[in-house]
Amino acid sequence: MRNKGDHGGANIKEFIIKTQKGLEGIAASYLQEKLEDADIWITPEGYSGLIILKTSDDKAVEKLRSIPEIERTIPIHYKTKSRIEKILEKAEKIAEHIKEGETFAIKTKRRGKHNFTSLQINKKLGEKILQLTNATVNLNLPDKIIKVEIIGENTYISIKKGKKWKKYTPEKENARKLFHKTTIIQMPYWGKPQIAKKFGEKIGRAAQAYEVKELIIAPKEKMNAEELAEFIKGVKKGQKSRYMIQKKAYPWPTKEVPISLWDLYQATRDKKRKKRTIIMTDPTRKPINTIKENLKKDLRKSKEIIILIGSREGIPRGLFKFADYIIDLTPYITFATEHAIPATLTTLYQLYQKKKERKNRIKT
Repeated sequence: MRNKGDHGGANIKEFIIKTQKGLEGIAASYLQEKLEDADIWITPEGYSGLIILKTSDDKAVEKLRSIPEIERTIPIHYKTKSRIEKILEKAEKIAEHIKEGETFAIKTKRRGKHNFTSLQINKKLGEKILQLTNATVNLNLPDKIIKVEIIGENTYISIKKGKKWKKYTPEKENARKLFHKTTIIQMPYWGKPQIAKKFGEKIGRAAQAYEVKELIIAPKEKMNAEELAEFIKGVKKGQKSRYMIQKKAYPWPTKEVPISLWDLYQATRDKKRKKRTIIMTDPTRKPINTIKENLKKDLRKSKEIIILIGSREGIPRGLFKFADYIIDLTPYITFATEHAIPATLTTLYQLYQKKKERKNRIKT
């Protein structure tokens, strides 16, 4: 669907507008109300969640901010056909927007079938811009972001300033420092094989999402081999699905979390693990705020953090003697099995990173 406005030869500005899928029509109706000369192309080439807007209104960007259905507005600086040689021809024009000594990053979003990938565009276009400027690439906090939006047969290029609120910034302490030295010892879920597999998927996905050092599946006693096998299959499936997302989303390399099988008692008493802190949770123990100062110190100085997590039942009480900390994370609430890893690790990170924030405040 395309609605054409009358621009009367005025200076035309073009935008890609992004909405939630299915809300393009609602957003377009508000655009028509606010911009008298709006030329609107809803779901260009059949891709939902998108609108191409042309307007001569100088206050267009300000007016678009008042429409909550619009999630992102991308100004279009250059247009071309979706062929790699045509896109690379725009390198000289793009280079004019990048000053000497600045950093840049290229982010390509490709929709449709083409004989090239988004990564190839990032690489080849980045190489040409490097040849034309004295700039350098910074994928984390660039001064300029070059967005290449490929929508079927047409490609739209935008150059924007980098934003300080980007999710990876120096003032945020990297949570992966803590999680990369954290080992999860997880009792397996048992029951009907198909149910055990579903719970395994959720646990595998959670362990991979936090990129822990290792996930040890640890039965406390003899158990049904079929149930255990299905649980492990689920863990691997959930891990793989999250890993594939991480590979695409992160600007740094990531790897699959090692998964092993070990008896619960032997894994807990392993003496080879030096300078370790063992944490267990139990609803009969003290809440975390009563021991947080000592726990903060140990989270930082320990070479390995080991967290034991039950499944359908708690950790056997006989193992409590090995624990450095037994804590009640949320008094009066018992976690579901699949929530234990995210809830525990998120809580521990809040302690871990607050110490650094406080040191920074003292220094300033």
